[in-house]
Amino acid sequence: QVQLLESGGGLVQAGGLLRLSCAASGRTFSSYAMAWFRQAPGKGREFVAAITWSSGRTYYADSVKGRFTISRDNVKNMVYLQMNSLKPEDTGVYYCAASTGWVAVSTRDYGYWGQGTQVTVSS
Repeated sequence: QVQLLESGGGLVQAGGLLRLSCAASGRTFSSYAMAWFRQAPGKGREFVAAITWSSGRTYYADSVKGRFTISRDNVKNMVYLQMNSLKPEDTGVYYCAASTGWVAVSTRDYGYWGQGTQVTVSS
């Protein structure tokens, strides 16, 4: 089992950058696929990025490709989301998620979730 805690959210102007962090507990962290999702006000939770347990492969939503970078440190039990060139449409609560299976874009495939961190991008 793994517990997740996100941090690093905040208010930033369009074009700015933020780095989100997700601290994971649990001795088997390195065996989980990890992902970031986000939820805008009044909308469903959507996939942002994912990374395999070995960091060998990463996946991104088309809307963030080229601007966001997901990474992980299996020694520190951390997952990161570097967000550059932020846009107002990136506003939302960002969630860290863990899966015992392969990376996926559906929330149904992730059994562990953090509480989320708010990101607000002003125009």
